[in-house]
Amino acid sequence: MWYNILLAGQPAEGAPNPLVTFLPLILIFVVFYFFLIRPQKKKEEQRQKMIAALKKGDKVVTIGGIHGTVTQVDDTSILLQVDSNTKLRVEKSAVASVLSKD
Repeated sequence: MWYNILLAGQPAEGAPNPLVTFLPLILIFVVFYFFLIRPQKKKEEQRQKMIAALKKGDKVVTIGGIHGTVTQVDDTSILLQVDSNTKLRVEKSAVASVLSKD
């Protein structure tokens, strides 16, 4: 009886190569990398470049939907002029997009 239990744990002859067993898992990872991870990294790099290039006079939109013109740029924050008498200090990371000059 114990002999049958030991033989049950043995791989059958002609067992598939371990590489073939993990191939679908490897392919799924490759697909995730090229369709999800890589494009997200590129998008984040572009966002970091946009934030680093902020300068006085740029028209921006924050992640909260506030439209304004940059009047001052500091290390981590910017001063936005929202209206003629209203200025807001926001973090640079809160900038969603820079509006084009056109």
